[in-house]
Amino acid sequence: MHWAEMVVAIVLIVTVGRVLQARQRATRIIQPAEDTPEAARLREEVRALKERIAVLERLATDDNSNSARLDREIERLRDRS
Repeated sequence: MHWAEMVVAIVLIVTVGRVLQARQRATRIIQPAEDTPEAARLREEVRALKERIAVLERLATDDNSNSARLDREIERLRDRS
Protein backbone atom coordinates (compact mmCIF):
# COMPACT_ATOMS: atom_id res chain seq x y z
CA MET A 1 0.00 0.00 0.00
CA HIS A 2 1.45 3.32 -1.05
CA TRP A 3 1.56 6.31 1.24
CA ALA A 4 -1.01 8.15 -0.92
CA GLU A 5 -3.47 5.29 -0.54
CA MET A 6 -2.96 5.39 3.23
CA VAL A 7 -3.73 9.12 3.31
CA VAL A 8 -6.92 8.55 1.31
CA ALA A 9 -7.93 5.69 3.63
CA ILE A 10 -7.34 7.84 6.73
CA VAL A 11 -9.37 10.72 5.29
CA LEU A 12 -12.15 8.29 4.38
CA ILE A 13 -12.21 6.77 7.88
CA VAL A 14 -12.29 10.21 9.55
CA THR A 15 -15.08 11.37 7.23
CA VAL A 16 -17.22 8.30 7.91
CA GLY A 17 -16.64 8.75 11.64
CA ARG A 18 -17.75 12.38 11.51
CA VAL A 19 -20.88 11.51 9.52
CA LEU A 20 -21.84 8.82 12.03
CA GLN A 21 -21.15 11.19 14.92
CA ALA A 22 -23.33 13.92 13.37
CA ARG A 23 -26.13 11.44 12.73
CA GLN A 24 -26.02 10.28 16.36
CA ARG A 25 -26.17 13.89 17.62
CA ALA A 26 -29.12 14.64 15.35
CA THR A 27 -31.16 11.72 16.68
CA ARG A 28 -30.54 12.86 20.26
CA ILE A 29 -31.72 16.39 19.46
CA ILE A 30 -34.84 15.29 17.56
CA GLN A 31 -36.12 12.96 20.28
CA PRO A 32 -38.82 14.71 22.31
CA ALA A 33 -37.97 15.42 25.90
CA GLU A 34 -39.95 13.70 28.60
CA ASP A 35 -42.74 15.75 30.10
CA THR A 36 -41.41 15.94 33.63
CA PRO A 37 -43.16 17.63 36.54
CA GLU A 38 -40.39 20.23 36.47
CA ALA A 39 -41.17 21.05 32.82
CA ALA A 40 -44.88 21.35 33.59
CA ARG A 41 -44.13 23.64 36.54
CA LEU A 42 -41.90 25.82 34.37
CA ARG A 43 -44.56 26.02 31.64
CA GLU A 44 -47.12 27.14 34.22
CA GLU A 45 -44.69 29.73 35.56
CA VAL A 46 -44.06 31.09 32.06
CA ARG A 47 -47.81 31.30 31.44
CA ALA A 48 -48.31 33.24 34.69
CA LEU A 49 -45.44 35.59 33.87
CA LYS A 50 -46.84 36.26 30.39
CA GLU A 51 -50.19 37.08 31.95
CA ARG A 52 -48.54 39.49 34.39
CA ILE A 53 -46.61 41.14 31.56
CA ALA A 54 -49.85 41.62 29.62
CA VAL A 55 -51.43 43.36 32.63
CA LEU A 56 -48.37 45.54 33.17
CA GLU A 57 -48.30 46.51 29.48
CA ARG A 58 -51.96 47.44 29.67
CA LEU A 59 -51.30 49.53 32.79
CA ALA A 60 -48.37 51.29 31.14
CA THR A 61 -50.21 52.12 27.92
CA ASP A 62 -53.72 52.94 29.15
CA ASP A 63 -54.75 56.41 30.21
CA ASN A 64 -54.65 55.88 33.96
CA SER A 65 -56.55 58.91 35.13
CA ASN A 66 -58.26 56.79 37.75
CA SER A 67 -55.58 55.90 40.31
CA ALA A 68 -57.95 53.61 42.24
CA ARG A 69 -58.23 51.36 39.17
CA LEU A 70 -54.45 51.29 38.91
CA ASP A 71 -54.15 50.36 42.59
CA ARG A 72 -56.66 47.52 42.15
CA GLU A 73 -54.73 46.14 39.18
CA ILE A 74 -51.44 46.22 41.10
CA GLU A 75 -53.00 44.52 44.11
CA ARG A 76 -54.50 41.86 41.85
CA LEU A 77 -51.03 41.15 40.47
CA ARG A 78 -49.57 40.90 43.97
CA ASP A 79 -52.29 38.47 45.03
CA ARG A 80 -51.39 36.09 42.18
CA SER A 81 -47.81 35.71 43.38
